[in-house]
Amino acid sequence: MISIDRDDPARSDVHQLLSEHLADMFATSPAESVHALDHSALSVPSITFWTAREDGGLLGCGALKLLDSPAGSPVHGEIKSMRTTASARGRGVATLMLRHILADARARNLERVYLETGTEDYFAPARRLYARHGFTECPPFAGYVLDPNSVFMELRLQANHAGLLPAQ
Repeated sequence: MISIDRDDPARSDVHQLLSEHLADMFATSPAESVHALDHSALSVPSITFWTAREDGGLLGCGALKLLDSPAGSPVHGEIKSMRTTASARGRGVATLMLRHILADARARNLERVYLETGTEDYFAPARRLYARHGFTECPPFAGYVLDPNSVFMELRLQANHAGLLPAQ
């Protein structure tokens, strides 16, 4: 059975997966368009980091970064460092991780979750995954700028002030 739990990004097997992730990002995109975080950047208090494991073996990881809000408490989040091990691809691990992150965001009463991913063919499966879960393209957010190598996406989680029901 696959379990998803909070974990330490500096843990040796996770550190290796994140290093592979960064290497792939730099091999696929220009350096100025790589927004992936290393294990130390994922260890800050504003980021919650999880791993998916089966019988102790690492299958993947993902994180939720709380974005600054002018009113004080965060109302938006950003998905960071979604990655599945090569041996776990095609097993639904990314879907399980995404659902877990979104459930956490809903539990925190976040209104929106954003993400940035690449435009290259390498990122097409990720874009399809996010679109299947209701994400739509949006303008840059949280300090990002327009970049021909980046796609920005958002998912609205909470009701707006007009009284609409929360997104499912």
